[in-house]
Amino acid sequence: MTVLYALLAALGNALNVTTQHAASISSPKKTTGWRLVVYLFRNPLWLFGWIALAGAFIFQALALDVGQMSVVQPLLVVELVFALVLRRTWLRQRIRPVTWWAAVVTCASLAVFLATSEPQGGHSFPDSHAWIAACATVAGGAAVLALLGTRGPPARRAALLGTATAAMWALVATFIKTMTETLSQFGVAGLFTHWPVYALAVAGLATEVLQQATLHAGPLSVSQPFLVIVDPIVSIALSVWIFDEYFTEDALRLTFGAASFVALCAAVAVLTRTAPATMSAPEPAQAVAPPGDQRQP
Repeated sequence: MTVLYALLAALGNALNVTTQHAASISSPKKTTGWRLVVYLFRNPLWLFGWIALAGAFIFQALALDVGQMSVVQPLLVVELVFALVLRRTWLRQRIRPVTWWAAVVTCASLAVFLATSEPQGGHSFPDSHAWIAACATVAGGAAVLALLGTRGPPARRAALLGTATAAMWALVATFIKTMTETLSQFGVAGLFTHWPVYALAVAGLATEVLQQATLHAGPLSVSQPFLVIVDPIVSIALSVWIFDEYFTEDALRLTFGAASFVALCAAVAVLTRTAPATMSAPEPAQAVAPPGDQRQP
């Protein structure tokens, strides 16, 4: 069930990124600030992305409730593969063979990583010292990256903002996991008397603002690798730091797991760099008049 829920969350994320990026790039080039917000709220495609995001949140919460964070968050990388299928079947974009092969390697490497590294253990309610240290480290680092991402060429801004956003999504995942445990133990009424739900609301809102800035800052081919890869890396670190999750003690299996994770990162980089640069649907081919049939207007 952990794997199923995580894959459904990945599908929701793919729908969210695909639709909201398509809506964002369709806005007039000089539309910024509140004008951009108003434009997006009037765009049905962008609003559908919010529905997909809500579904992704529910399935991610279910996955984190029944499984380890170090399993769930890496599985969300499959979002890229789902997005690729959506771009081919929905937007009718041409996908290069190397991109499909990268998608296959992504899935295979992910499966080997989870099978050999064996994420396990952990507890639901870490102590306050771990929470304070983790929040200060991740939120502080994301704030610095976001500040640096306000200037420079589009590719640089997209990379920095994407990294900041991914790190914050990892922190949001820790709040989701703790919130689900609070809900299970104290019920709906007790949920609002404990801090995780409020931390989730604040961190989630801040991260969504960062995500929108990332999608509007530069090419998706630049930001998406950082959005997808940095999240599981930071999530794994937080799962060990906060929840005391751990991996197999077998050195050989751990080596294979680490090597497969490196292969996963490389495959994701190839997939995103070789995928179509935008979410724009291909323009219909224009008819060409045969030779000798060129008429003057």
